[in-house]
Amino acid sequence: MNTHLYLRASTKDQDANRARVTLESFAIEKGLNIVGVYAENISGTKLLRPELMRLLDAALPGELLLVESVDRLSRLSQADWDTLKATIKAKGLRLVVADLPTSHKMIEGDSIDVAIMRVINDMLIELMATMARLDQVKRVERIRQGLENKRAAEPEWRPTGKGRNAAKWEAVQRLMEKHPKMSADDVATLAKCGVATVYRIRRELSQA
Repeated sequence: MNTHLYLRASTKDQDANRARVTLESFAIEKGLNIVGVYAENISGTKLLRPELMRLLDAALPGELLLVESVDRLSRLSQADWDTLKATIKAKGLRLVVADLPTSHKMIEGDSIDVAIMRVINDMLIELMATMARLDQVKRVERIRQGLENKRAAEPEWRPTGKGRNAAKWEAVQRLMEKHPKMSADDVATLAKCGVATVYRIRRELSQA
């Protein structure tokens, strides 16, 4: 069965391809045919992720969407998660989560057993998506409280933030100006940066 691998990490300090070997081994063990690998460094709280959108555009009905765990696919708000689920369903894709054994039944053909397991699997995926979302909320709250405590202890303190990489920004801007029809993927490859960075620079330039 044709299978699309989706790999995601939150920051550039993490490796989005970390789980690739694991998922490729899983696919080989299950006799799956990998037809696409989509990896990106971007927050799971964002619905519009370039590589995820590219996967959903390319995938055909009946094919598999394989992820390592539910939180690699979603830390979305409930509304955005509902949208993503509806999109996956409308595309006719089967979602398989490597660390969720009940989802492995989606690899098999349609049968009464698979239909029953699909109901159970959907419930478990929903639960895990909710847990991933709550974990994200707690993480953000801990950061907020930490900043408040820091400001209370040191009123003059200000967060330094993350400076813009001027050289990378210039390279991306130059490529987009010289080749306005070049895809974001190609710009990212030539500028040696993530495609999310290209989209961010493009957005900021359009708002300038």
